[in-house]
Amino acid sequence: MVEQNLLLILPLLPFLGCLAAAGAPSQIRDGEAWLAGLVAVAGLLILAALFPAVAAGRVIHASVSWAPSIGLDLTFRIDGLAWVFLALIMAIALLVVIYARYYMSPKDPAARFYACFLAFLGSMSGIVVSGNLMLLFVFWELTSVTSFLLIAYWHHLPVARDSARMALIVTGSGGLCLLAGLLLIGHMAGSYDLDVVLASADVIRNHALYPPALILVLLGAFTKSAQVPFHFWLPSAMTAPTPVSAFLHSATMVKAGVFLLIRVSPAMAGTDLWFLIVGWVGIATLLLGATFALFQHDLKGLLAYSTISHLGLITTLIGIATPLAIVAAIFHILNHAIFKASLFMAAGIIEHETGTRDMRRLGGLHRAMPITTRLAIVASAAMAGVPLLNGFLSKEMFFAATVERNYAHALDSAMPWIAFAASAIGVAYSLRFIVSVFFGPVATDLPRTPHEPPRWMRFPVEILVVVCLIVGILPAYTVGPFLEMAAHSVLGTATPEYSLALWHGINAPLVMSVLALAAGSVGFFLLRRAIAAGKEGPPLLRGIQGRRIFDRVLVTVSWRWARAAFRYLGTERLQPQLRLLVLLAFAVGLVTLAGTRWPAPEAGGAPFDPVFAILWLLGGACAITAAWQAKYHRFAALLMVGGAGLVTCVSFAWLSAPDLAVTQLVVEVVTTVLLLLGLRWLPKRLEEIPGDLAVTARLRRARDLVLAIACGAGLAAISYAIMSQSIDPRIATYFLENAYVEGGGTNVVNVILVDFRAFDTFGEITVLAIVALTVFALLRRFRPAAEADEPPEQQLLQNKFDEASEGRDRGDTLRDYLHVPSVIMQWMFAPIILLSLHLFFRGHDLPGGGFAGGVVLAIAFLLQYLAADVVTVEDRLRILPVRWIGFGLMVAALTGAGSWLFGYPFLTAHAQYVELPYIGKVPAATALIFDAGIYSLVVGATVLVLLALAHQSLRAARKKAQDPPETPAAGAEAGGGVGGTG
Repeated sequence: MVEQNLLLILPLLPFLGCLAAAGAPSQIRDGEAWLAGLVAVAGLLILAALFPAVAAGRVIHASVSWAPSIGLDLTFRIDGLAWVFLALIMAIALLVVIYARYYMSPKDPAARFYACFLAFLGSMSGIVVSGNLMLLFVFWELTSVTSFLLIAYWHHLPVARDSARMALIVTGSGGLCLLAGLLLIGHMAGSYDLDVVLASADVIRNHALYPPALILVLLGAFTKSAQVPFHFWLPSAMTAPTPVSAFLHSATMVKAGVFLLIRVSPAMAGTDLWFLIVGWVGIATLLLGATFALFQHDLKGLLAYSTISHLGLITTLIGIATPLAIVAAIFHILNHAIFKASLFMAAGIIEHETGTRDMRRLGGLHRAMPITTRLAIVASAAMAGVPLLNGFLSKEMFFAATVERNYAHALDSAMPWIAFAASAIGVAYSLRFIVSVFFGPVATDLPRTPHEPPRWMRFPVEILVVVCLIVGILPAYTVGPFLEMAAHSVLGTATPEYSLALWHGINAPLVMSVLALAAGSVGFFLLRRAIAAGKEGPPLLRGIQGRRIFDRVLVTVSWRWARAAFRYLGTERLQPQLRLLVLLAFAVGLVTLAGTRWPAPEAGGAPFDPVFAILWLLGGACAITAAWQAKYHRFAALLMVGGAGLVTCVSFAWLSAPDLAVTQLVVEVVTTVLLLLGLRWLPKRLEEIPGDLAVTARLRRARDLVLAIACGAGLAAISYAIMSQSIDPRIATYFLENAYVEGGGTNVVNVILVDFRAFDTFGEITVLAIVALTVFALLRRFRPAAEADEPPEQQLLQNKFDEASEGRDRGDTLRDYLHVPSVIMQWMFAPIILLSLHLFFRGHDLPGGGFAGGVVLAIAFLLQYLAADVVTVEDRLRILPVRWIGFGLMVAALTGAGSWLFGYPFLTAHAQYVELPYIGKVPAATALIFDAGIYSLVVGATVLVLLALAHQSLRAARKKAQDPPETPAAGAEAGGGVGGTG
């Protein structure tokens, strides 16, 4: 049980740290760094506690029930591969945090940086320990979002915003492909559980859906790991701060794709299709990435393209998919993360201390920065594959995997030669990194005088370089046990025998390594001056720029095609847009009704009731009148709409649906009043619109009438088709029989909403919160037309009467005739609150509930705003609706999560009787707490919209106070204008 709890804490811990960092004051820069570092240390300690079990070959599982009936649970698992990846992620995260503390400027917002950093750390940890394919996809997309925030950290720079957007679009699009592929895998395996999927290898490979599933999953992995042709987003992401580059491009973001390929390889690898697609893409990425890296002038650009090349190397090994190749892929993932993180940090130090990353301007830095020079030389040598360093060992394993003949394809024959060429180029760009920056003439035109960085800023680089040396000299005693643990968790009994000895005799891999070192060195010194003097990019491939192609495609799709579609289909007028939506709905309805079997009317149905028929005729008349009056008489139309709503309310009560009737009634009251307040700020229509009686206008209205009748008839037909079908009574019977037994309530409708279907309700209140905030934002930006600023016509007449009468001031009539209603409305505040609480507490057993009670409380607040002006109300009553919304959503979410503490799925309710003093036993259910969240959120959402409308009057008054009164001449010249105050 302890191991399972520790496993659950692992992915959750960084997110908790993210919340703490986001809420901390921006001034405590050191505190933010300490927080992020402690999170990484805590993760490493948890991994240390889990190591004995994982090293023994166990797979630790931890699961939190979410929706077990459809196979969706929050399932986490950690095996050898996940443990090694997590240890790598947490260790490098700790070093990056130390480095970032000294790299980031005191002016940079530390809270935002560390919050995004920890969120990304949690997302990547979630990918590694996910035991369910759908959960893996959730964390996969979270890495795209959080990396977007990190890349765009310096969002004041346009290039940072563009690069972040590009990364999000590319990786997000790949994520959608991955989702489709995972759904197909789950369908083929019969489960989304990762253990079941890995055990269904034969079923998946022999299934007809294997090719499309494989292609979709590979698209997701290739876009995340920057494989050709999706590699262009990674060099552009170098606009991020160097700590972000060191973390994202060494151990995390780009490694997610190759981790996924290794994770699913037992179930999907081993076919010709896998080898051809993964192998070709990997070898092309290896060669092109190395070539582009050699011709970069930007330090981070060189490292970015070298990362692409090494990711191609890893992908090639995964494509070969032999046991030895998988071992080599895992080994090189570890080695690359170590030396590449150190190189990125070294590049950041160089930029930090010199003010530039342009290798053409740098040179001779070994005199001013001798320690940094030595560290960078060792890390670059590891990247080049120099013996006695960690990169040499995995590079030899790569050569050994390529020289083996495993497939009868031309790619298999060409792979050793391409691998040799790419490795030689890798040696060349590693040499260029060292020679161009640290040797040669001393640079004299640098923006800053170079010097060694602070001790602790260099410390992470020193640690990583020491690891490169130790692993390279003593591989079997350092990385050997961890590599064996990770490889065995993937390959099982197929794990090959391999040796991490430094000397295996003179063989093909050793010869290839030596020749690659020699060829790369000679090639660099021959082309050194030409590369430095030339333009950035390989001569023959310089014109092919992925970023430019992406921008052109993006402009074409999102601008040119969108403008063309808008030109033919779009309009800025609301009525044509609604007409298109209604036509679309009508077409969908026709398709639905096309295959419907119309049942014959049952004999002995419900008898005809003339009173009910008259009621519906009255409602229909109200609806028709509202449509008829909506153009010129909005107030009358609103009253008619309210009448139709009341008829609907009575119909619900007539048909024995009291819960619906209560909800409809209170919602009708609120919406009518809010719409009435909104109508105040719409332009007046006192005169007929020119051309309204023209033939074209009449034809347009006739067309709309026909469309409305057709859609209404279609809805009626669909309703009849549904209600006349025979319905399985077991669903209703189940709810009726179990509402009290399992939900603790006799009001079946309310129990369904807050217990049986509580997750649906949770989603609905979340949408309600989003809609309320959106409406509030729109209304805050809304500025009524100048003519709407004038008081209503009735108020103008009252003001004229007051001004014409002796002893009366302007506004007296308005106050007089509203005095009694105002007092009554203020007196009703407390009784309505009691009614609201009454509806809330009785909702589990009688008609009512949190939604109806919340709306009633909102009506109480609404009446206070109607009874007095905004300033008077808010001087004595502060509602703060956004906090009501946040509190309600938090209570609902915590109620659902609380069931996890007892081992039950999310939002599992519990009901029992509670003994209260002087009262006795009363029913109590956790669903009541969930309903309280609904209650709070509904109040906040409704009052938020009310405030947005009510504050229009404040803005209007403020505007009038700021505008100088116009002279008669100025008013005449302006065509009348607002005029004076009378």
